[in-house]
Amino acid sequence: MRQISGNKLFVKALKEEDVEVLFGYPGACTIDISDELYKQSGIDVILPRHEQALVHEADAYARTTGKVGVCLVTSGPGATNIITGLADAHYDSWSVLPDRWRDI
Repeated sequence: MRQISGNKLFVKALKEEDVEVLFGYPGACTIDISDELYKQSGIDVILPRHEQALVHEADAYARTTGKVGVCLVTSGPGATNIITGLADAHYDSWSVLPDRWRDI
């Protein structure tokens, strides 16, 4: 059986879901995923100034394109920083997917 790393599997799953843009802020827990994203083509990674802006950018992307806005942040404070934007997207019924959803 051929093995694949979790990072490669994550990127493969994003491609299978036709994700073209990912809003990400690299950190300790996400640095390996970020490395994998930069090795491939097909998914543009947008690096914001801070995590609070990142989730609002993903929300605006979802609203203007009709596609899912994907966020990638580190656990702990990174996940906490996107709560307001996720709540806004949720209450307005827009599709924003945080990678750290299991930490929230």
